[in-house]
Amino acid sequence: MKDGGRLAAAIEILGDVEQARRPVQDALRDWGRQHRFAGSGDRLVIANLVFDALRRRLSLAAIMQDESPRALVFATYARIWGFGLEGLSAVLDGDRFAPEPVSEEEAARLVADAPSDMAAHVAADIPEWLWPQFFEAFGDAAVEEGRALAARAPIDLRVNLLKGDRERMLRKLSHLSLHETTISPVGLRIEPPLGKERAPHVQAEEGFRKGWFELQDEASQVAALVAASVEPAQVLDYCAGGGGKTLALAGAMGNRGQIYAHDASKLRLAPIFERLQRAGARNVQVRDPEATSIADLEGRMDLVFVDVPCSGTGVWRRRPDSKWRITPNALAARVREQREVLAAASRHVRPGGHLLYATCSLLPCENGEQVRAFLGEAGEFEAVSLEPRWSGLFGDAAPRPRFEEPGFATLSPARTATDGFFIALLRRREEG
Repeated sequence: MKDGGRLAAAIEILGDVEQARRPVQDALRDWGRQHRFAGSGDRLVIANLVFDALRRRLSLAAIMQDESPRALVFATYARIWGFGLEGLSAVLDGDRFAPEPVSEEEAARLVADAPSDMAAHVAADIPEWLWPQFFEAFGDAAVEEGRALAARAPIDLRVNLLKGDRERMLRKLSHLSLHETTISPVGLRIEPPLGKERAPHVQAEEGFRKGWFELQDEASQVAALVAASVEPAQVLDYCAGGGGKTLALAGAMGNRGQIYAHDASKLRLAPIFERLQRAGARNVQVRDPEATSIADLEGRMDLVFVDVPCSGTGVWRRRPDSKWRITPNALAARVREQREVLAAASRHVRPGGHLLYATCSLLPCENGEQVRAFLGEAGEFEAVSLEPRWSGLFGDAAPRPRFEEPGFATLSPARTATDGFFIALLRRREEG
């Protein structure tokens, strides 16, 4: 396919996503099944067009004074990808599969400056109903953070300390143009591709198959390292999911102690078994929610890690369609679920032990407000400030997250060049 046909396909798929309000991956998959002549390179470019248009949906619509899929895709190709009006017009010319040529009105808007009176939430590409929460989190930096959330995300790898170190991985994977992450001492990063470029398929690497590294955003690595810094011997990963943080903890603990991996969903836990074997993690016991209980762990854990289900606002770079599908009712349901999960997980912390609460959200209602409400009800717990511990864990040169009272940390794309992630470390007071 030529770019003209790819533009037409992106417009069609984006229209399907908006009309049916369904996940973009489903729309892309269905389009691919119906157009089997499209090769992998075609599907890559089409997907990138759709995702980049969704990332900047509001600001591009304001520039074009048109929110149609055609206007968004044209603006993405010409403005975001840098082909300009001439490049766009050239690929539309003479391609019978391409959209209609650019109109005079579209042409004028494609080369015009962005409107100076653009509303803050539009400039930040944040849904208007969420803007008050977002502004509460970031204040004057909210637009900057929104724009950072509208960019593409890098590929972050976590070196498996059970099988090697970062220096060795840099040598082994030098063909991938990696560099060290700036906070996590076990992280490596591949910068995001531009425009039509293809990101490397790191899961096809020998090192991935042998368990030398795992895919994990730097912010998530940081949360696991904060948790491991309390030097626990008995750990419960209460919302383990596919096991990313379980594996990170196993590496940080050097296969010592015992980690219990639990999740309310057996389906979410399913990938953990293959990942544990590949990583060589031997200090993990998986608790099947349908076959076993974790009641025997109550009051016994040195550390309970609670990465609760959340809105996912911190990973909008990777899932831009979810930005526009989230609803007030869905957010309220998540907040209620978090409250219940946090209360249930806390029962497993021993006196003197720690609880780490984490989300991949940037919304105060899921983060600081949630933890402060828990502390107000659970008098046996107290906050442990992360601010004075940060340099000791990651060094003076590491980017610093936003800290809020009483010492909670929020990592974000503009501030720490990571996904959005919230971390609160709590301690259960000793009895008596």
